[in-house]
Amino acid sequence: MPNARVKRLRQLLEEQGLEAILIGSKHNRRYISGFTGSSGMVLITQAESYLLTDFRYRSQAPQQAAGFQIVEHGPSPLENVRELLNQHKLTKLAFEQDHVVYGEFTAWTKTLSGIALEPVSGLVERLRIIKDEAELQIMQEAAALADSTFNHILKLIHTGVRETDIALEMEVYMRSHGATSSSFDTIVASGERSALPHGVASDRMIGTNEFVKLDFGAYYNGYCSDLTRTVVVGTPTDKHREIYNIVLEAQLHALEHIKPGMSGREADALTRDVITKYGYGDHFGHGTGHGLGMEIHEAPRLSKLSDTILTPGMTVTVEPGIYLPGFGGVRIEDDIVITETGIKILTSSPKDLIILG
Repeated sequence: MPNARVKRLRQLLEEQGLEAILIGSKHNRRYISGFTGSSGMVLITQAESYLLTDFRYRSQAPQQAAGFQIVEHGPSPLENVRELLNQHKLTKLAFEQDHVVYGEFTAWTKTLSGIALEPVSGLVERLRIIKDEAELQIMQEAAALADSTFNHILKLIHTGVRETDIALEMEVYMRSHGATSSSFDTIVASGERSALPHGVASDRMIGTNEFVKLDFGAYYNGYCSDLTRTVVVGTPTDKHREIYNIVLEAQLHALEHIKPGMSGREADALTRDVITKYGYGDHFGHGTGHGLGMEIHEAPRLSKLSDTILTPGMTVTVEPGIYLPGFGGVRIEDDIVITETGIKILTSSPKDLIILG
């Protein structure tokens, strides 16, 4: 698997006239090499693939980074990079401009004097945007774990329990069932707080006759899932039912019509137009969805500003919402993969309004 990814990366380098690239960002490093350690750099030339890391990973690196030459670097990894570049008579080095802070760059220019540093943006991410079958299998398992977590937590949501206690139980459940961690800080927002799109769990006690919005995911074998469901504790009012049904209609409409060849903007309109039709357009302020994979937010975007064309193998969320300050809010979210003919939905938790006693 890593060798196939390296081959594609080399093709991109050649297309852009680049001799070599240095990769230090953790997700891109893991994607290209398979190495899961906390520290290291990957150097890819047209001839060789190197993983530079420290003595802590002497055993781990060779086991994970198949096809890579492992270099145990000294106090200054860039000195080793310089030696390798000189060895291959290379005078230009591409680097990930979006992952290098200014202080690092100034240090690099000193250590790598005589080497032309060429900033590039999103080169590895262009490969990551299309998931292969192995990645999709992991993401399906991560989605299934999120579904299982939702089914588990429904038994524990009731009036008088704290949002933080619900969030903690969800995270314990995910980790005890194989997740490395949660994909992000778990959102549990009840009552008026459910109108906060990213209202992470607080000490508020869940009341009665109100929404509880749950947005969470499992970080599993290096990949994220992302699921949102909104339930009612107690008796829903007509307003609860109204906005829930609108969001559900919008989400189902998008899932029915999203297809390859559509732009991110067109996909966004599938939910936005429905919500706007009912007069709640001003209460849906975020995009319809985002890319999902090794990171919880990655390309592509389903938003009013996205011209990205949806292509088979892309994985995205579909998550419209309505948020009414002082009352509450609803979001319904699933993870999907774009296929040759439409989509495959990875998450499967029920979406009819769930009413808990």
